[in-house]
Amino acid sequence: MTTEPYTPAQVPERLFADAEAENRWQARFHAARMSLPGWPLDAPDACVYVSNASGVWEVYTWDRRTGEHRRVTDRPNGTLHATLSPDGKWVWWFNDTDGDEFGSWRRQPFTGDHTDAVPALNEVPDGYPAGLEIGERLTAAGVSTDEGSRLYAVTAEGTECFYENADDASVAALSRDETLLAISHSEHGDSRHPAVRVLTTAGFGTVADKWDGQGKGLTPLSFSPVAGDQRLLVLHERRGREELLVWDTATDTETELPLDLPGEVVADWYPAADALLVVHFHQGRSSLHRYDLATGELTALDNPAGSIGNASVRPDGTVEYSWSSGAEPSSIRARTPDGDDRILLSPPGDRAPGSAAIGDAFVEGAGGRIHALISRPVDAPDGPLPTVFNLHGGPHSADEDRFSAYRATWLDAGFAVVEVNYRGSTGYGSAWRDAIEGRPGLTELEDVAAVHDWAVGSGLADPKRCVVNGGSWGGYLTLLALGTQPTRWAAGVAAVPVADYVAAYEDEMEQLRSFDRALFGGSPEDVPAVYDECSPITYVEAVAAPVLVLAGDNDPRCPIRQIENYLDRLRRRDAPYEFYRYDAGHGSLVIAETIKQTAIEVGFARRALGME
Repeated sequence: MTTEPYTPAQVPERLFADAEAENRWQARFHAARMSLPGWPLDAPDACVYVSNASGVWEVYTWDRRTGEHRRVTDRPNGTLHATLSPDGKWVWWFNDTDGDEFGSWRRQPFTGDHTDAVPALNEVPDGYPAGLEIGERLTAAGVSTDEGSRLYAVTAEGTECFYENADDASVAALSRDETLLAISHSEHGDSRHPAVRVLTTAGFGTVADKWDGQGKGLTPLSFSPVAGDQRLLVLHERRGREELLVWDTATDTETELPLDLPGEVVADWYPAADALLVVHFHQGRSSLHRYDLATGELTALDNPAGSIGNASVRPDGTVEYSWSSGAEPSSIRARTPDGDDRILLSPPGDRAPGSAAIGDAFVEGAGGRIHALISRPVDAPDGPLPTVFNLHGGPHSADEDRFSAYRATWLDAGFAVVEVNYRGSTGYGSAWRDAIEGRPGLTELEDVAAVHDWAVGSGLADPKRCVVNGGSWGGYLTLLALGTQPTRWAAGVAAVPVADYVAAYEDEMEQLRSFDRALFGGSPEDVPAVYDECSPITYVEAVAAPVLVLAGDNDPRCPIRQIENYLDRLRRRDAPYEFYRYDAGHGSLVIAETIKQTAIEVGFARRALGME
């Protein structure tokens, strides 16, 4: 028995009576944004990026020689994954069906458009993407299906499946001379802490295989950009947090890089392979550094305070990066070797209106000190405020001091916003990230409860007007919170959630089943009690607050059937809920749809709290 899709009866035509406020919140979503342009080493003037300038996130090219920007894909539900061939002559993009993430790679000329696209890898079967490395002589592509992982090599001589395993694996890095290929695998049974294997592309024999043992992942990042240099940059967590090492595969020697930085890091090579560009994350903010491999000197590059999305180094040493803060919309910036830092690219149209700055709270919890990001509406009254606890997805992710049109809308609507980097979040060390193993969901909610207590006790949050909200894993936590903490919440908003974990496991993509087995300690057949204890549907009879659920018909991560199971149980109880169902996958790449969903969510919460 399933619940029929239900569009909320009171979808607001507008959120605000004031025309200026109404225009401002929608303008933040409509304002054109773009990802950091990427380029191939041998053709640095050919760039590719994704942007929402057309109203849908699509792929664009930028010819730095002519200055021309062009949209090159055109699909109803958008296109998010793209790269360029080494010579810059071909744009590759992933072709799925209406956001279901299952499909194949297509390619088209850099100077063409979507009508010129052709299948890029004819003999590689469709599946969920599991890495892609394009060389001049060899292309390696990974595919994940219900049967597991298969990795393929494509050359002029034909297509070869060189790796196959039931556990999660992916193509990670191809050496500059295309003689070595690094893959990430989880043959030891734990995809959350992967191993790295380096293969020779002449026969795909193993050069070396490394795994640091239980609870200690090794993540291959990239080979040196210099031909003949067989050093591989790797993330490790041997000292309880993600750090860097350089593995010289030719001599099988490692050099760990213990950087004097709190938090965690990721990095990429400078073009001459003499230094690394390090992106450092700590307490919700990012910073850029240059690490000299010969001297070990670490130099801060003094980027503005906020968060960095991606960063790369141009052939002349200029560092280009995407940046934003809670108050300032995103921009693409460039920092020259002499220290000049400026905006490099501005998308067409008006810049998004700004928003409120973000503060911090540090709250003691059962598992240690919890970091939360706190935002208050501009000119908010001093008394306790209606407050939305916006729980991030992942779970292995983190909230940051970055710009969010979504957060800004809640602030404009009069809510304080609390974002909790609960146990399970990244950037706070391996123990914090892995503390949810064996008891996911309930562990995170202990931290959310502690921050909720702090928010009420500090006078920020009105205890009778607290909303729990999130998407994906945050949606899962939202439904679990409504059932296990029913007296804390006046309403819940869950977007693309896990609602019935056993049914979700049955229907979700294999990559997530592998993740769940590592997180829960096995499959639902192996540890049924854990899945039962940690599934929102177990507690559905205790849900007291009205709940809004939003879900995509084609979602492979949080499939629709298990959400229908949960809503059917609510319906049998005559519990108050609303259900918005849309034709896309794990979220939408269409801006008009995003605006509609945001209006539905904020409007629902305001009605539930009696604010309208």
